[in-house]
Amino acid sequence: MSKAQTLSASDRARLEALIGHEFAEKERLDRALTHASARTQKSGNYERLEFLGDRVLGLCVAELLFRTFGTAAEGELSVRLNQLVSADTCAEVADELGLHLFIRTGADVKKLTGKRMMNVRADVVESLIAAIYLDGGLEVARRFILKYWQKRATRADGARRDAKTELQEWSHAKFGVTPNYRVEERTGPDHDPRFTVTVEVAGVQPETGVERSKRAAEQVAATKMLEREGIWQKTSAGN
Repeated sequence: MSKAQTLSASDRARLEALIGHEFAEKERLDRALTHASARTQKSGNYERLEFLGDRVLGLCVAELLFRTFGTAAEGELSVRLNQLVSADTCAEVADELGLHLFIRTGADVKKLTGKRMMNVRADVVESLIAAIYLDGGLEVARRFILKYWQKRATRADGARRDAKTELQEWSHAKFGVTPNYRVEERTGPDHDPRFTVTVEVAGVQPETGVERSKRAAEQVAATKMLEREGIWQKTSAGN
């Protein structure tokens, strides 16, 4: 990450080429890349922009999914949306753009690692989207988002991450509740056990999974519920 200073003309031109937009107000781009820890904040930091960018990203990705998956149920669209606007995905886009070379931070932020550092990269992507939107309008922001999110949105596994995670996201969005998992039975010898687990979500019928570990059985039960409710399409392998 760069020190707290204004972007050089060459760095700004390089980043604008990656973004696909030349800023009329250069301060907007500087602000979008400035963390609150930066000592020199003449143009402010990205926190307010991050708030706006999150909403612009959500709108454009929701529109993209609505058009791309014309027969998908609301639950599947919600799962896909949550995945595509997550910190993980935004951080991936930040890495694809190489934003770590342009972010202006204070020395304390440079010591951050792991998830906290991932969140900084994700926040900067959202602030950048807001800066593009304010400088060029919704169509320019949508063009940028489509450039970096469209392939991610149409991946075959786009709605298939982790069954328990996706069931939780769907049940929160649909019913405002968290799935409950219950071990019904443990059978077999210690070297080859079988766990029977039931998952319950208030408002729908429960499902049961059987596997060699409790976690695997939970995944099977969650997968069966997602497929039965039309959130996932059932495959021939049952995955």
